[in-house]
Amino acid sequence: MKTNIRFAAILVAIGLVVSAATPLLYAKDKASDSGRLLTGKVSDRAEQALPNAVVYLSNTRTRSVKSFIVGQDGIYRFPSLSPNADYEVYALFNGKKSDTKTVSQFDTRSTLNINLRIDVK
Repeated sequence: MKTNIRFAAILVAIGLVVSAATPLLYAKDKASDSGRLLTGKVSDRAEQALPNAVVYLSNTRTRSVKSFIVGQDGIYRFPSLSPNADYEVYALFNGKKSDTKTVSQFDTRSTLNINLRIDVK
């Protein structure tokens, strides 16, 4: 009888430990849950960077727009994008516009790279 009680007590203790640890197994790390990152390069058809091009990012639901002026390397970066929104991104350089690209909420990658090309001729 004492063996059965000890065995039951051990099973209850194990159950308590497992049930206490379960939320920790499924909890999200807040540091890594900072949204998506969109990066890319603005270049001409010959793959040369277009310094001072302006990249526009538009949230298709809220219609809010962010902009980024690229440096000498042509690189742009939009951090902390909502994973539950669609975005459109395009670039302007000297009055010329790149194609508009879409970032879908169904694309689950945390880092997206979209290069934008502008025909400057």
